[in-house]
Amino acid sequence: MKNRLWLVFILITVLTWGVWGAFSGYQIQHGIPDTIVYIAWALSMIPCALVALLVRRRNEAEVGNCCTLFRKRSILLGCIVGLLGAGGQLVLFKALTLGPSYIIYPFISMSPVIVISLAALFLKERASRWQIAGIVVALVAILLLSLESKADNSPVSGWLWIVLAVLVLLAWGIQGFFMKFANNEMDAEGIFFWMALTGLVLVPVAYFMDGSAAAFFAQDSTIVNSQFWGSFGIQILNSIGALTLVYAYRYGKAVVVSPMEGLSPMVTVLLSLIILSVIPNPLQIAGLICAAFAMYALSK
Repeated sequence: MKNRLWLVFILITVLTWGVWGAFSGYQIQHGIPDTIVYIAWALSMIPCALVALLVRRRNEAEVGNCCTLFRKRSILLGCIVGLLGAGGQLVLFKALTLGPSYIIYPFISMSPVIVISLAALFLKERASRWQIAGIVVALVAILLLSLESKADNSPVSGWLWIVLAVLVLLAWGIQGFFMKFANNEMDAEGIFFWMALTGLVLVPVAYFMDGSAAAFFAQDSTIVNSQFWGSFGIQILNSIGALTLVYAYRYGKAVVVSPMEGLSPMVTVLLSLIILSVIPNPLQIAGLICAAFAMYALSK
């Protein structure tokens, strides 16, 4: 990976997702349903998609490439990436209503293992010794930073939540692989365009999923506007990170980009310490140390 652009883009993703994680508690504190958060996120993808299309148009004008955005293969690959990501998000919302988040989040945080395995198997990607060490330590860091206290408001109901958590793990792991695979077939801007479009297509599913969205919009319009657009402002950080993640996969190896992507909670913990004076627990401190080493090793 002589081209270091991948590192610039993945660091932007880690930063924006880390800041997003630090402020996402705003939504919980104000009682905003997860389905509304999804709708705000899907809408926040629009301005980022417009930026991507403008970049794409400029690139086409410079190099004279023909438009492949609506080629069947481009549509298929873009929609696969988008549906795996957005669909996994909706399934996660349902899983969290049935099972404990302190088990679900650490479990699904291991999705880079799937990305690494698929990229090594099908794309024949290899990593240096330093990067292999970084991958191993990054997975440890991701797990440590994702662990939560057992204080949990999610009711545990049956075993369906386990199945749903597995589906999210598979969806996000396979999405990472296809994001890299699609970058070998089409431009990054086209991938993000279809990601944004499929996210919007699933908005009606989120709205009618459990009735919480309808109840939210039935409130006083002043409350709805302030809470919804506040959530939109937070979610656009997530969308910016998603756009730069696509670029990171374009220029870098999936076996390296994927584990580094999962280190964004490091920024969340550090911001919580600086802004909110929240002291990290021993596991989070260990996770921060592992993450620092992993970032160094993966960037070599």
